[in-house]
Amino acid sequence: MRETQAQEPDETLVERLVDAAIEAELETGRREETIDEARRSVLRRVGRIGAGSFLVLLGIVLWVLPGPGLLTIAAGLVLLSRDFPWAARMLEHVRKRLPQDEHGQTHRGVIVASVTFAVLSIGFSVWFMFA
Repeated sequence: MRETQAQEPDETLVERLVDAAIEAELETGRREETIDEARRSVLRRVGRIGAGSFLVLLGIVLWVLPGPGLLTIAAGLVLLSRDFPWAARMLEHVRKRLPQDEHGQTHRGVIVASVTFAVLSIGFSVWFMFA
């Protein structure tokens, strides 16, 4: 016979998922020694994954629209690569397509101009839509 854990009837799915995530973080985390540290680490990881996913999706949209599509995808993959090995592999492919100087780094001017152009384009689009 298999033993099963008795769950309290008023415990919600979200509470069970949070408890499981904290338990997993304590077992596999690097520096977490207390439940509070593990909870903060889980929240940071969820935030990082959420922000990285948003940036990758935004980069895909900006690839078609005016804006720094590849640069935004690369920023999202940088965030995701801390938690997912596939993101690190994809980041290498994206970095090959970005303009680079002789040291293999993307020039700051390219980054600043791309971000500025994207912000202005999105700002103008929002203004035009609501004006």
